[in-house]
Amino acid sequence: MAELVYPPVIGAARTMFKALDLRFDIKGTEHIPQRGGAVLVSNHIGYLDFVFCGLAARPAKRLVRFMAKESVFRHKVSGPLMRAMKHIPVDRAAGLDAYKHALASLRAGEIIGVFPEATISQSFTLKNFKSGAARLAQEAGVPLLPMALWGTQRLWTKGHKRDFGRNHIPVTIRVGEPLTADPAEPAETVTERLRGRVQELLEAAQRAYPVRPRDAGDTWWVPAHLGGTAPVAARAEGCR
Repeated sequence: MAELVYPPVIGAARTMFKALDLRFDIKGTEHIPQRGGAVLVSNHIGYLDFVFCGLAARPAKRLVRFMAKESVFRHKVSGPLMRAMKHIPVDRAAGLDAYKHALASLRAGEIIGVFPEATISQSFTLKNFKSGAARLAQEAGVPLLPMALWGTQRLWTKGHKRDFGRNHIPVTIRVGEPLTADPAEPAETVTERLRGRVQELLEAAQRAYPVRPRDAGDTWWVPAHLGGTAPVAARAEGCR
């Protein structure tokens, strides 16, 4: 079936990136398979993360179907777009339907995007992962694609105003080699292995990031352990 909505939305996103003069540093896109199912897994630090994860899949000419909270699909603007792009609504009180939907999509050769932290990390450090991504990959017989984003929190994140000015904000994206999700391995073990790989990619993205807090004149977007003033993980959890 022809994709009537997703390509124009990608075009609009590219126009927005150009208007904002974002400075992209993307490495590892060769790890995105050009065909077949996969579960793309990323950290979650901003409201636009799904856009940037999808951008990393474009060199492989792939469209990512993201699992997102059901309330986004009820919005009068985002809802019709999300459904037309074949993203998957997740009702956290009854997630089985979303799981079955994602599983069917993987078996049909789609890439499914998952944020296993389930919500934005306000400390900008990696939270614990839920095991759903690993279980999907195991049951569908597809690889896990680890990814890390950095800098996206400076554009728009929880508890801070949007910054859609032409401020040349850098965005760093790292995609890792696919991980095999062996069905014989406990899902929790696969999940910890996956989380460890995303953590490695996140640290690599942070090291490569060209701006430090003193250069930007602020420190709110940098984790405390890197010298910033973002809330530490336990306190950030309490703010949810």
